[in-house]
Amino acid sequence: MPLLTNPSQGGSSPGTAPAAPLLEIADLALRLPGAARPLLDSVSLTVEPGEVVALVGESGSGKSTTAKAALGVLPPGATATGRVRFDGTDVLALDDAGLRAHRAGPVAMVHQDPRAALNPVRRIGDFLRERGASRERAVQLLADVGLSDPERRLRQRPHELSGGMLQRVVIAGALAAEPRLLLADEATSALDVTTQAEILALLRTLRADRDLGMLFITHDLHLAAAYCDRVHVMYAGHVVEHRTADALFGTPAHPYTRGLLACSPSLGDDTQELAPIPGRPPSLADTFTGCPFVSRCDAAEDACPTWHPAPRPLPDGGSASCVHIPHPSGTRATPGDVPPLAHPEVNQP
Repeated sequence: MPLLTNPSQGGSSPGTAPAAPLLEIADLALRLPGAARPLLDSVSLTVEPGEVVALVGESGSGKSTTAKAALGVLPPGATATGRVRFDGTDVLALDDAGLRAHRAGPVAMVHQDPRAALNPVRRIGDFLRERGASRERAVQLLADVGLSDPERRLRQRPHELSGGMLQRVVIAGALAAEPRLLLADEATSALDVTTQAEILALLRTLRADRDLGMLFITHDLHLAAAYCDRVHVMYAGHVVEHRTADALFGTPAHPYTRGLLACSPSLGDDTQELAPIPGRPPSLADTFTGCPFVSRCDAAEDACPTWHPAPRPLPDGGSASCVHIPHPSGTRATPGDVPPLAHPEVNQP
């Protein structure tokens, strides 16, 4: 199955280069002083206009750090290599003025807890005007995100609104500057199931109406498979699998992806037995010379503790980094025929 594309992306004419992705992260690595391993290691992904791309993994896998890199927000003291480009602009090379303009306009972020984004003593209208919206524009934004009686909402304070209503307000604030890329960091995980479905339907409508690209961060693989076009599974700062949502959910290739699916409850299946992944993810103080998942993997082989293969292509157009993924020629991956990832001090004994 080919990777999903959005009809609005169009095609390139013969003899012309294809248009650059809206967001391109290529071989991004982040290191913190004193850390035993990189915070991110050779992370690559793209987001096209109108496309929803998921980052999935356990806490500490690097999902939020990757999304913040799209804003040019790096951990204090971090050193970065690789590329982060938005609409062809090198985000990591922007000066302070360029970063302020970047964060105030074309890229916006919605976090998990809407109450953390709102001043509890100020009115909703104040929050939207701080983002450059006039009163008329603020009313329209609140209507656009499905809030009833938007005129009255402008006069209310956060404690007068439910969690779902507050998340709609935060989304309205994110849309005030007409962004082209929305970073949704666990934007629905704090909501009940009904409200979560409403917010996801809202985001789907905004995506269609505005050709909005979206990087959707979640720990819920079932949600990512149902809502997103493509999924990147992250573990210990690595992208271990990248597939279309249908392919990943139907035939997961990496043992970690299979483990996430096995321990994720599925709505409507009362007979499902959950199988938790044993052990814990590595911390930044843990060192490893091979596959970062080896200590928790039930399919590990002799080479896995000392070798982490580079991403191998899959027949559907995705990729996965695992010794069990065959070479396109049909042969098994071995340390001799596939180079390690980009950090030899991490991948070699």
